[in-house]
Amino acid sequence: MSDAQEIQLQIRGVPEHESDHEDSRDGSKAGMRRSTRGSAWWWMTVVADMMMVLCGQTVATLLGRLYFDSGGNSQWMASLAQTGGAPLMALPLMLTPPPSPEERQPAASKMVAIYAGIGIMIGFDNLMYAYALQYLPVSTFSLVAATQLGFNAVTSRLINAQRFTALISNSVVLLTFSAALLAVGSSSDETASDVPRSKYPVGFVLTLAASAFFALILSLAEATFEKVIRARTLRWVLRMQMYPCIVSSAVSAVGLLASGQWRTIPGEMASFKNGKARYVLTLVGTAVAWQASSWGTMRLISRVSSLFANVTGTVALPLVPIFAVAFFGDKMTGIKAVAMLMALWGFLSYVYQHYLDGRRAAAAKVAECRVCAARSGSDADLPA
Repeated sequence: MSDAQEIQLQIRGVPEHESDHEDSRDGSKAGMRRSTRGSAWWWMTVVADMMMVLCGQTVATLLGRLYFDSGGNSQWMASLAQTGGAPLMALPLMLTPPPSPEERQPAASKMVAIYAGIGIMIGFDNLMYAYALQYLPVSTFSLVAATQLGFNAVTSRLINAQRFTALISNSVVLLTFSAALLAVGSSSDETASDVPRSKYPVGFVLTLAASAFFALILSLAEATFEKVIRARTLRWVLRMQMYPCIVSSAVSAVGLLASGQWRTIPGEMASFKNGKARYVLTLVGTAVAWQASSWGTMRLISRVSSLFANVTGTVALPLVPIFAVAFFGDKMTGIKAVAMLMALWGFLSYVYQHYLDGRRAAAAKVAECRVCAARSGSDADLPA
């Protein structure tokens, strides 16, 4: 019975001690949450969040590459575009209902430290991704970035107590070999950018480092929901989305000024392919697309888990190379095709593990209900 309870709690993404506390405080509300999870409405919202991640990540990656291919050359500006759309979250945050007096509020000083810490990490992670996207063809970049799922499996185990099963291990191995295969075959890539091929190894290493960093950020966000906030309301999801992004934007703005790259912006705009308007639209579109992707990711973290959110991002990987071939002239070589299939296999391994966990949790719930019904019947047979 304890193993069944552990499976249920893990699928829900709620620590055991927190669940016990909620049940003792308000058993009916906890029961309502358990009954709605897995319902048609719940799956509709999860699918909507997944679509935001898929569309946002695909569009943002393509626009980020378009920025460099059309004459952009500022890594700090590209980093700023990834989180610069954070103020867009202010409007829905203001429209959310105020918290109830009974809602637990964590210490403001603790939350400020979390916002600042995660925001700084996001800022430097975006910088590594910007360099990597400039140094690699977008198809290679996207497929190497698939390793973030493997890294997230490790961080979820260490930080979020995620079970590390054989299928998840298989996912880690497949994605690692997929990235290694791309590294071996990267010399056959062709790209329209002027970056020399000697930069390919640097871009490959930066993509791996940024993927590991991003996995750590997702696990820390999930841990914040579970151990600090202990609430999954829309208001807290918006706060966890907006405030770290504002800090990250400040880091990118400081880097842009300190590096002196701000002086090149007028020249970039003047020489940008098809004019200044396209320069502005490219950066604005990148900012909006990344906010949509980040918003869906944060909602999936709060609803399911950081690993599930990362898996959803992995689904976009086969889409990006297809569009990259059409828009940027990247070659879809045999090595890339094999690597993409391996990445897809790794993704399906985790999805199947999630499916098995769901079936085990459902079976455990039925068994628990039968035990409770049997106990109720035996209690009714006792003499008054």
